[in-house]
Amino acid sequence: MKITKKNGNITLFDDEKIVASILRANAETAETLMDRKLASAIADQVFLRLTVSSEIITTGDVRRCVDALLREKGFAETARHYMEYSK
Repeated sequence: MKITKKNGNITLFDDEKIVASILRANAETAETLMDRKLASAIADQVFLRLTVSSEIITTGDVRRCVDALLREKGFAETARHYMEYSK
């Protein structure tokens, strides 16, 4: 899957960037510390959800999907920090 970056460049989807961003956002909260395994599972779910909709996605699509998944998993504060971080 490919992703269109904010600057218009198109690159391959890199789930490790999502994992790192989720972990950084979680570390800034008072919520339960998230482990790499859970962050990786969320990144995998992002990939699965977005590949159904399109071959090329945007960073905005990824942001919204990560936000929704974090909230579904009970990490609302992490989701808020993630959205602030990824603006």
